[in-house]
Amino acid sequence: MPRLINSDESAEHGIDECLGQLQGGFDPADEGSLSNAASALKKLANNRRFLGDILIAQLTDRHREGGLESGYGPQSIVLSPNRGGSFLRANIWPSEDEACFQASGAKTFVYGVPHDHNFSFLTAGYFGPGYGSDYFEYYYEEVAGYRGEVADLRFVERSALSEGKLMLYRAHRDVHSQLPPESLSVSLNIMRIDPAESWCDQYGFDLDSSAVTGVLNPTSTECFMRCAVGLGIDAALDFAEWVGKAHPSDRMRLASFEARSCLHGKQGRDALWRKAEMSGSLMVAKEAAAQRALL
Repeated sequence: MPRLINSDESAEHGIDECLGQLQGGFDPADEGSLSNAASALKKLANNRRFLGDILIAQLTDRHREGGLESGYGPQSIVLSPNRGGSFLRANIWPSEDEACFQASGAKTFVYGVPHDHNFSFLTAGYFGPGYGSDYFEYYYEEVAGYRGEVADLRFVERSALSEGKLMLYRAHRDVHSQLPPESLSVSLNIMRIDPAESWCDQYGFDLDSSAVTGVLNPTSTECFMRCAVGLGIDAALDFAEWVGKAHPSDRMRLASFEARSCLHGKQGRDALWRKAEMSGSLMVAKEAAAQRALL
């Protein structure tokens, strides 16, 4: 499960002071950096006013300023720019009684979707009882990443991110299936950002079988390639063929075959997927075999 970080820090500070303390960056592999980041996040979590002040300011101004605080997703609030490879974020976790949950459903808020992360991050319970999680661990290095592959998930415990609790989610190690909190809750995060990590896969899992259900972090590169291939541009077809043969990312190689398969009839798709089976990638080969079975 994520690493629990004990802290008796009682001081508090705001976002600017938190960012100032993080000037050296956040490296979860370095104990000194981790300790400093945990202290900075705990002080921010101890500040019971800052987030409410931000929300009220935005509502009062009707978001006209267009600053960072207006960077809302379905449940996320970006609190700072990326500085030194990290940024601050707040997440809102509705309970089953909330109107947004009832209107949008559990999966909108990633409840009941077991997954790992391809980045490390620190989190703190800020408000409310906190979302619950069934926690597991696995060995990323032993997984090729094709759908249906058994990942040998090892159950650790079920617990909630209560107020003041600090945890480090470790990239490619910790898996959790989140549960709605008993009442509305908020968590704070220090997110670790490394551009290279976008090429490392984040997986979904099926808890009954411990099997991989798919990759959860498609990149814009994949999307652009699919669009260009679909438009029939010669240069795109040449690029996709190269990707299928030589790209270092198995996910990109698979995407190149998927994109090109849409241009063929049944026989052409079968021939293309047969070529994919011989590509030298276990993940691509397994996915290709599944595609041929469907044909």
